Amino acid sequence: MDSQKHLFSLDPTIRYLNCGYKGPLMKASEQAAVDALIRERNPASIKPEDFFNGAKEVKGRFAELINCDPLQVALIPSTSYGFATALGNITCEPGQHAIVLEDEFPSGHFSIKTWCDKNQAILRVVGPDKDAPTPGESWNRKILDSITSETAVVLMSSVHWMNGLKFDLESIGQKCKTEGAIFIVDGTQSTGAAEMDVKRFKIDALICAGYKWLFGPYGMGISYFGHAFDGGKPLEESWLNRTNSQDFGNLTKYDHEYTEDSGRYNVGEMSNFILLPMLNESLKQINEWTVKEIGNYCQVLTLPLYKYLLSRGVTVEEEQFSSHHLIGLKLPKEFDSELLVNNLQENKISVSNRGGNLRVSVNVFNTAEDIEKLIDALEASRLII
Repeated sequence: MDSQKHLFSLDPTIRYLNCGYKGPLMKASEQAAVDALIRERNPASIKPEDFFNGAKEVKGRFAELINCDPLQVALIPSTSYGFATALGNITCEPGQHAIVLEDEFPSGHFSIKTWCDKNQAILRVVGPDKDAPTPGESWNRKILDSITSETAVVLMSSVHWMNGLKFDLESIGQKCKTEGAIFIVDGTQSTGAAEMDVKRFKIDALICAGYKWLFGPYGMGISYFGHAFDGGKPLEESWLNRTNSQDFGNLTKYDHEYTEDSGRYNVGEMSNFILLPMLNESLKQINEWTVKEIGNYCQVLTLPLYKYLLSRGVTVEEEQFSSHHLIGLKLPKEFDSELLVNNLQENKISVSNRGGNLRVSVNVFNTAEDIEKLIDALEASRLII
């Protein structure tokens, strides 16, 4: 794959290495939004079936991306909504506990903490060995060791949002299945840029914001609810999620049955006539590229950065625990932090600071020149001792 920057409207003067902060909109998604706004001028053009067809198409594209049945996909406005929906359908026995990652993203941490408080369950926060040179091996091992028959639920990100550490979802999912724990994954920082297979990873619920690696608009997320949530209770009682909802002439013949499978978990007004077309275009393009090709592109793109870091004695994570699309750098003291900030700003390089890490997040709109400019800024920020 070559650079796909021509499909975006990025400012050519900025080196945008910050997809983990927010993914840029593709031109096709922009046009879909414009077309949708124009359509809103004349609502007579919106037919009853349009309340359902757009959602159905988006669900199908997401299902293709994560390997599930489209009927198991639900539209949500945010990850917190998805977590609340999943956790609202999980109970626990006295003495059971929940597991969350150390420094988990706040939405996930707050959600599981509230669930524990409500259910009088213990919250176990699992982190890596503090004296390990890199956290990958020990963190994954400690997660697996922490999952026992007393574990009710594990809620964790697929990759760590601060540093891009990749977790062994397949092994963790299998351990959850063996011990009878519900496995909830926040896929926000990897789905669309790295493999996500809910069947192989034995994920019970996958919750994703749409505005990062899925290139969707802010305010539109998407989720998967496996069979552990069949017949569950939704967070709200939307009329669109009932079996007779498509019969607009008879809506007051109240049918209390929910639509099939995970459709009951859709957010109210899930037909969002502006945001859905935007997300649909981005999912269509991601599936055309394929996640495998996106991952390969990011891996080749960041290889010079890894080589530079190693040449300067910077400790980097082992390959099996590294994400190619999101990298968190703990720079040694020879890199002057204040000077680095100035160099990044002067060269219009957009990255993030997360937990003391210089977080670099790349995608198919980035080029080799972007990485070269970042390396130049890093090198110019070294103190010569």
